[in-house]
This record gives sequence, structure tokens and C-alpha cells, in this order.
Amino acid sequence: KMDDDDDAIPQLSSHTLAALQEFYLEQQQREGMKTSQGFNQYSIGSIEEDWQLSQFWYSDETASCLANEVVVAAGKGGRIACVSAPSVYQKLKEQDGKDFSVCILEYDRRFSVYGEEFIFYDYNHPLNLPENLLPHSFDIVIADPPYLSEECLKKTAETIKYLTKGKILLCTGAIMEEQAAKHLGVKICKFIPKHSRNLANEFRCYVNYASGLD
Repeated sequence: KMDDDDDAIPQLSSHTLAALQEFYLEQQQREGMKTSQGFNQYSIGSIEEDWQLSQFWYSDETASCLANEVVVAAGKGGRIACVSAPSVYQKLKEQDGKDFSVCILEYDRRFSVYGEEFIFYDYNHPLNLPENLLPHSFDIVIADPPYLSEECLKKTAETIKYLTKGKILLCTGAIMEEQAAKHLGVKICKFIPKHSRNLANEFRCYVNYASGLD
């Protein structure tokens, strides 16, 4: 006869159970906030980070700084493209600006809740874009490639160069400085972007125009 213990269902420790309960409670509270009247669908964190997609949202301060920078750079009535930079898009929409238009190019289809401004984007197919996204039709492109690899940067650079009339604001790791200059002709800024969670890699901004980030 087999020992009954062989078939025993593994039990979670009380500590693990408590942690799980706390996690689910927090999620429920967040969902509750989302359905309450005062919920802002554009607030950073309203769509949670998916680490498997290498998503790390900017801190509120950084997102505001970058949003303000692209609005100034785009000029009155300017068009802004956010490539893999959803927290900047959200901050721009929070501003409810009448003097600019913006769209978000993003792999994560959860952002399709933003309607017509959402454009599905996979950096592996950098020019697989809708026909109505005309070349050189954006006054500035802000991009944050999801991975710190030259392949990812090179392919995202194709998209950026296709979309922009000239101005580029790139956010990526400090280790990518040489590749950023090579593929996009951008230079590192003094401004240091922060994320809502601390990342192991130092992050920097790069531009190809006279910006307010220095």
C-alpha cells in the first residue's frame, strides 16, 4: 500500500497565504478605484507593468518632464508619436492639451482601450504600420525601445526615422550611448529619467535637437 502522504496536496505556509491575500486585496482595491467615478484612465499605473514585456513605467515626475519637453519641441498644433513609451502618452493625455495631437505605438494590446490613438507596433517589423501613418508626419518622436540590445534599437530606429520630420527623443540605457549615436545621431542629455521602480541599468535620454533636458 502506498503511503497516503505521497498524494498529499502541498500546503502553502501561513506567511505565503497572507502575502497572497494581501496581493489579491490590493488588486481588488485597484479595480475598485478604476470603477469609481474619480478614476483617471490615463494615470500612470492604470495599466500595470508587465515585466514579461519588459515594461517599466517612468516615475510621475519623469513622465511629466518628458511630456512637457515633447509638447514644447512639437510646437503649437504639433503631432507627437510615443513609440513604446506609454507612460509619456498617458501623461500627455492627462494634460488634455488642445495644442497638440498624439498617438501611441505599442505592442501591448491592453493600451487599445485608448481607441484610435493606439497603433499596434512590433519592433521586429519596424515599417509594418497603418497606411494612414504617413512618413515624416510627426513633429517629434519619443521612443523607449523595450530591450537594451543593438538589434532592438536598430529596428526601432527605422520606425523613428520613418515617422519623424526631424526631432527625436530617445530613452534607453546609458550603455546604449554609442549605438544611439550610430543609428539615430542623438546625443546624451544631462537629465536623468527615473522609473517608478528602481532599475538595475542606468537610464538616460538622448536627443538630436536643442532640448530643455540639459
